[in-house]
Amino acid sequence: MNAMALSWYDPTRFLLLYSKSDTGSQVPQPSDSPNDPLNVSWVRVGCPSTHKLATMVMDNSLHLILELDINAWASSYRRKDFILLNVSLLSAIVGAYGPMLGPGFVEISEELDVSVNEISQATSYLVLAIGIALLFSNPLAKCYGKRPVYLVSGILLFASSIGGALTHNYGSFLACRLVGGLGMGPFEVLVQCTIGDMYFVHERASRIAFWNLFLVSGISAGPIVSAYIIQYSGYRWAFGVCAIFYGVLTLALFFLAPETSYIRVPNTTHSSTEASSIDQPDAKAVPGEDVAQPRSETIDDIEKEPRAHNDQQQANHPPIITERKDSYWRSLRVYTGRYSTASVVKVISRPFILFLYPGILWAFLTWGTTITFTIAFSYVNGVIFNEPPYNFTTSQIGLINISPLVLSVVSEIISGPLCDKICLYLTKRNNGYYEPEFRLVLMVVGFVLGVAGFYGFGATVHYKTHWTGPVITYGLVNASLAFCSTCVFGYIIDAYTALGEEAFVAVNSRNFLSFGILYVINEWLEEDGTLKVFVVLGSLFIFTSLLTIPIWIFGKRCRGRIDKIVWLKNYMRDS
Repeated sequence: MNAMALSWYDPTRFLLLYSKSDTGSQVPQPSDSPNDPLNVSWVRVGCPSTHKLATMVMDNSLHLILELDINAWASSYRRKDFILLNVSLLSAIVGAYGPMLGPGFVEISEELDVSVNEISQATSYLVLAIGIALLFSNPLAKCYGKRPVYLVSGILLFASSIGGALTHNYGSFLACRLVGGLGMGPFEVLVQCTIGDMYFVHERASRIAFWNLFLVSGISAGPIVSAYIIQYSGYRWAFGVCAIFYGVLTLALFFLAPETSYIRVPNTTHSSTEASSIDQPDAKAVPGEDVAQPRSETIDDIEKEPRAHNDQQQANHPPIITERKDSYWRSLRVYTGRYSTASVVKVISRPFILFLYPGILWAFLTWGTTITFTIAFSYVNGVIFNEPPYNFTTSQIGLINISPLVLSVVSEIISGPLCDKICLYLTKRNNGYYEPEFRLVLMVVGFVLGVAGFYGFGATVHYKTHWTGPVITYGLVNASLAFCSTCVFGYIIDAYTALGEEAFVAVNSRNFLSFGILYVINEWLEEDGTLKVFVVLGSLFIFTSLLTIPIWIFGKRCRGRIDKIVWLKNYMRDS
């Protein structure tokens, strides 16, 4: 794990060091190629010539020193950040696409002459379609690259939104929801793998939180906007607005987001190599735990290293550029070749095998229950708040989502950077060795917020308290989701980097679990009442969250033991 330090600062300029000593490791180790997504690539947009944009110095030990003028900061961006912003914006619309009809279930059912439960089930089928799409989209992305998968998904979402805007019967309505679900899958899980392609370990939690901020904001803000659209213009215009966004953002994706998959050749100018979580023995590990983590420099090490020595190394060992940088037009290719030598069928089967990994099974149960139960609110709110004592209109039901929106945004802003800081602190305490389990600390916060939210919502609705009670507790559940996602996704990326695509397919096969629960949620609510339903959901959330404890204690040992199973290790290899 690599440390980042702020070593010098004045009111208008600052110096950032992304540092690695001769014996340390950038994790993962970047190559010398200018086309490597890990290498910094700057795009200048209208930067005034009178401003000093950046001075970049890279020496043999990969000291990358950026001296930036704050006045020019807004005019310059890394291309990888453009990609992250683009897919995050698409993820926000994807997040809104599922629950956007929730506030208008009653009105839509009347217009299509079907029951509210059938409209609710149409959204459940959308969740099922997401699960089916993931079985194929992520393995295809691993073999043939992520760019074609993203573009096909964007086209499917655009087409389904156009179809939804033109539909006049339940059959075509359901078909459009199914096609939309097929397009939603990659933006739910493939983005985490893209982040793993582009960023170093110490940068990932913040970027995951950034992406998830857009996703959960879409989930929360979508119903707020769509409620007004449905009430005043009809549900078809809700699809129409989505079509506009999908069309524009898919075009932006084509022109601004090149392929991020990359077959990395070890850097020839460095003697050190990247240490994975299970490749090298830890001298201080418990017997049987032959699992070491990358060595990380402390901030003190970075600040004390002589600048003159860096300059000397740069002069003596200039970087060796082994290939030509792709032109902008060449980077627009949709297909750039194969990135895995394994057969597609083999890659598709791997997510099922991954349930033998305790960490993957934990992530599936923890993330699956948290996201499913959070989505359940959008299914039941339209029914609960449409009846006495609340008697909300469609637009008022949409406004309920302001609480989860605000709390989700605050939680995402806090969780990512805080998770990175905790990892840096624990790495220093661990004699410089980073372990993916350090990502799990913030599960404590998610646990507390989730318990209060699930139990609180059931109790406040059951006892007919003022509307602020269920609205605030609904927000607490979404805040819990934000912290849990940062922990779960960060852990998966760091612990199972080489199996990222397959791991996220396994974790997000939770869509099949979601389909089963969401398909019956309104019938269950009508039969047993709000209190019983949410006590059960809250209790299941507690059970799965507590599974974090054995992963924290035994996760490293389990990964080491799994790595010794020869047939499993060979099956998971691409070659």
